[in-house]
Amino acid sequence: MNTRSTHEPIIQMRDIEKHFGSVIALAGVSVDVFPGECHCLLGDNGAGKSTFIKTMSGVHKPTHGEIVFEGKPMHFDDPRDAISAGIATVYQDLAMIPLMSVARNFFMGNEPIKRIAGIPFYDKDHADRVTMDEMREMGINLRGPDQAVGTLSGGERQTVAIARAVHFGAKVLILDEPTSALGVRQTSNVLATIDKVRKQNIAVVFITHNVRHALAVGDRFTVLNRGKTLGTAQRGQITPDELQDLMAGGQELAELEGSLGGTV
Repeated sequence: MNTRSTHEPIIQMRDIEKHFGSVIALAGVSVDVFPGECHCLLGDNGAGKSTFIKTMSGVHKPTHGEIVFEGKPMHFDDPRDAISAGIATVYQDLAMIPLMSVARNFFMGNEPIKRIAGIPFYDKDHADRVTMDEMREMGINLRGPDQAVGTLSGGERQTVAIARAVHFGAKVLILDEPTSALGVRQTSNVLATIDKVRKQNIAVVFITHNVRHALAVGDRFTVLNRGKTLGTAQRGQITPDELQDLMAGGQELAELEGSLGGTV
């Protein structure tokens, strides 16, 4: 499965290998991600998805291979380097404090400051206004900026985290299984948020094991299996059954069916 695009990728992962001692977690994975697309990275548990995104976001350094960002080779020493470049990751734990307000969580680590008589103070009015505007833009109607994050649904908390990353300059937004623990309605809200982000010409890397969720918003699909790329396909080039079959092992399952004389 191969695709070509008329525009340049914002990030390229070229022949990425990652070794942990004698364990090879990634064995030459190559993925291109383009602005304004949702690129879905699929695979079962142990496929290498987490290692791959942690390499893309600066948590791990590749053992071999090259990361090219905006046309230039990049070497991230830690996640702060990746964030500074514009690569933001929203993990499943969301890194939020439930009892803290939405506005405080939104600006945590990036607190706006105003000076009164030369003395710096937290600019609550600015933080509250921006938070309400950003959440409204994403389709979330808060009771107010002081509403505790812990009172929001799982999907709404995901949206806060996504909106925060976009507001602070994400060019590539990596989403780690954002729908895995959500119900149907909350999942729909998160998928709608992904669509809004993509329309802002931001590249979205959507990690999931759910084919239906991937097909709902994905433009391209890359399947990992045991640290290797099984292929990349564009929307319309692969059926749901074919994508599910690749995730499940494809040829390996077919061979197993033959050896067992039945259906797996």
